[in-house]
Amino acid sequence: MTSLAGELATWAADLQPTTQDLELAQRSLLDTIAVTVAARNEPIVRTVSGLSEATRWAVAGHVLDFDDLHMESTTHISVVCLSAVLATYGDARAYLAAAGAMARLGTALGWSHYSSGWHTTTTAGAPAAAIGAGIALGLDADQIATAMALAVPAAGGVQRAFGTDAKSLQVGFAADAGVRAARLAADGATADTSALDSWLELVGGDPSAVDLSGPAVPGGLAVKVFPCCYALQRPISALSDLARQGLDPADVSRIVLKTPKGTAAPLVHHHPNTGLQAKFSIEYAAATALLDDYQGFSSFTDEAARRPEACRLVDLVDVQLGDGGDWLLAGEFEAEVYVGQEVLHAREQFPPGSPQRPLTRDELMRKVRDCLTGTPLDPETIDWSTAGQLLRHYL
Repeated sequence: MTSLAGELATWAADLQPTTQDLELAQRSLLDTIAVTVAARNEPIVRTVSGLSEATRWAVAGHVLDFDDLHMESTTHISVVCLSAVLATYGDARAYLAAAGAMARLGTALGWSHYSSGWHTTTTAGAPAAAIGAGIALGLDADQIATAMALAVPAAGGVQRAFGTDAKSLQVGFAADAGVRAARLAADGATADTSALDSWLELVGGDPSAVDLSGPAVPGGLAVKVFPCCYALQRPISALSDLARQGLDPADVSRIVLKTPKGTAAPLVHHHPNTGLQAKFSIEYAAATALLDDYQGFSSFTDEAARRPEACRLVDLVDVQLGDGGDWLLAGEFEAEVYVGQEVLHAREQFPPGSPQRPLTRDELMRKVRDCLTGTPLDPETIDWSTAGQLLRHYL
């Protein structure tokens, strides 16, 4: 019987990217390099300075929570796959093979895996990183399948890490595990490739749900506009539209937020005391949307999270979770903001940057240039031959 690892490895080894696939890869490269370099001075990045390149780069790429997301699998694909591929001197094809495998594994794990508390970026990420590193190292399909099996012991991570350094660290560990597994396979280590099937079933997935048809990365990738959990993208977008209509936050007396229960799964901090916690707080999302003209890096610092005016608004929020919701953009987000005798309403399903509302090239480059502020980097010069060198210089 053919193992899932064998099927994915053969698919990856045979992958011939289309023009559209390569365009996605270049967009992901620019976005991920930018958010990674933007985090170069974060404390956790200094803490991991002695660890492997794949670990360091993935930690930096994820700590700001500004990296892309694959909606169907609820995974941060590029930060894992690019880190593993660039650390092994790979190219766009290696990235697309890893990204495609991660999207499919995460989708096969399903929403129930994520909603039960697993961090699918790390569970699906380790074996996917093994594919990317394996392609970059020139492994054949059998060796890549072995590498995926060797990465299984590292395929873990939980959502209770959200709002702490552990979240970006476990993403780094997943990327590093894939590189380590690929190098072991290249050196002749053996494994039972059916281990991937067994693991997938043990953590609630369905191996038969892996569909190898379609583009390299089915469904495309969502690019974040705000540096926080994807579950906060549409609350911030919807409420900031209200703020731009001239609303004075000091006049707000109550805020009611309505969203399907599933869409709030990662939002575990209700009275955040740090910038990291604020990135996983729907209450704080309402506060920053109403207070700040631009919800950028400065909105998610410890100082910003502790602002008296932000804390006041957080205390006014009433979150009403509806039934269901099997992905982060399920149903619609609705808000009621009480200002004096008036009730202002906002609603949204697809935020800017989602595959349904993709950023324009100009909008993407604006984000990239914002992230690269303080560096001499010209984003137009970033490609697969220079990206690894840039990360080695800045991290």
